[in-house]
Amino acid sequence: MKKKPKAEASFYGYAPNLALLGRSEDLPPLETWPNQYRGYEIKIECPEFTSICPKTKLPDFGTLTLRYLPNKECIELKSFKYYLLGYRNLGIFYENAVNRILDDVVKAAKPVWAELEGCFATRGGMHSTITARYPRRGNGGSK
Repeated sequence: MKKKPKAEASFYGYAPNLALLGRSEDLPPLETWPNQYRGYEIKIECPEFTSICPKTKLPDFGTLTLRYLPNKECIELKSFKYYLLGYRNLGIFYENAVNRILDDVVKAAKPVWAELEGCFATRGGMHSTITARYPRRGNGGSK
């Protein structure tokens, strides 16, 4: 098992290294199956996504919507469900969860393009929607 980074809190209780938590934990594998057709879009909705906020240790709830144009492989749904359940007790900011899930989908299925949107339940009077796209745009992120 990988050693987790030690988090040291700032005055407001946030430790910058909390953002690293959950990004490299082992998760169930994503399986694929051979695509038989071309030029169609797949949309998968998961209205029951949960993970743990690494700062508060409270659960985060959200709806994930994955859209992608398959190339040679498609994501197998049962493995995708078990993969997502791997986040249930994982401490990870939901911004990182959305980006990691997209990276793992791209690594497994190698789609032409993909987009993952995470709409998370209201917390502290604020509602967050995170959208990550492949191919990546802008500065390329942290990877």
